[in-house]
Amino acid sequence: MRIRIRTLLKHQKAITICSIMLAILFIIAILAPWIAPNDPVAVNLAFKLQSPSWQFPLGTDHLGRCNLSRILYGARISLGFAILIFISSLVIGLIVGTISGYKGGWIDYMLMRLCDGILAFPNLILILGLVGIFGPGLPQVILALMLVQWVYYARIFRGMVLSLKEQNFIAAAKISGSSQPKIIKKHIIPNVFPPLVVIGTLEIGWAIIDISALSFLGFGVQPPIPEWGAMIHEGKAYIRTNPELMLYPGLSIMLVIITFNVLGEALAERYGIKRRF
Repeated sequence: MRIRIRTLLKHQKAITICSIMLAILFIIAILAPWIAPNDPVAVNLAFKLQSPSWQFPLGTDHLGRCNLSRILYGARISLGFAILIFISSLVIGLIVGTISGYKGGWIDYMLMRLCDGILAFPNLILILGLVGIFGPGLPQVILALMLVQWVYYARIFRGMVLSLKEQNFIAAAKISGSSQPKIIKKHIIPNVFPPLVVIGTLEIGWAIIDISALSFLGFGVQPPIPEWGAMIHEGKAYIRTNPELMLYPGLSIMLVIITFNVLGEALAERYGIKRRF
């Protein structure tokens, strides 16, 4: 009993600390236009590759742009669009997974074979292929990620629905004459929603990595828009002389990913929810 209580307190502490850190990060991202010390896209070659100073707290890049300002603005893209991808993919996955799990039969078979076909390809390779078809750019990257990520949520929700539809309260709802749409709306969907917070914290980190990776490869955010992956790409030419150009955005990505993952792991262990990998 003591071990159980100690474990719960440990998880609660991790959840609290990570939640506070993420709240601070989101506030910083939202307030970036007001707290950034300089214009993140203003080019001034007279100040290129400057060391940290009062005017440029983290120095400048090869075009004289403020590193701190670009990191602050980059947080808006990395966090904001990662959440957009998560919500969009989640809605698609919820609809497909619920219909597949509840209807069963040939509908379930066709939808799951579609999911299997998508999962047969490595995630990043499939995303790169879709971006190659759509063309480079942030909207195309968001669309490609949405078309790939919904599969994971669909399979998760399908498994939940398959378990729920065998419960006694679903049988009681059928006996009382409730229609299938009503059962799904009032009994199925509310019961699959609690794990969303856990799934979200685990998957948003992957979305941030994917956005940064595609921007690093030149398929995502295009210059001069500040984004962490794009900043690493621009700084790699100066890795020997000015490694901080890659270090600052790299540490930003690492901090956010670790925070999301620790929060997700703590929530998953506390509520007994398994990860998808």
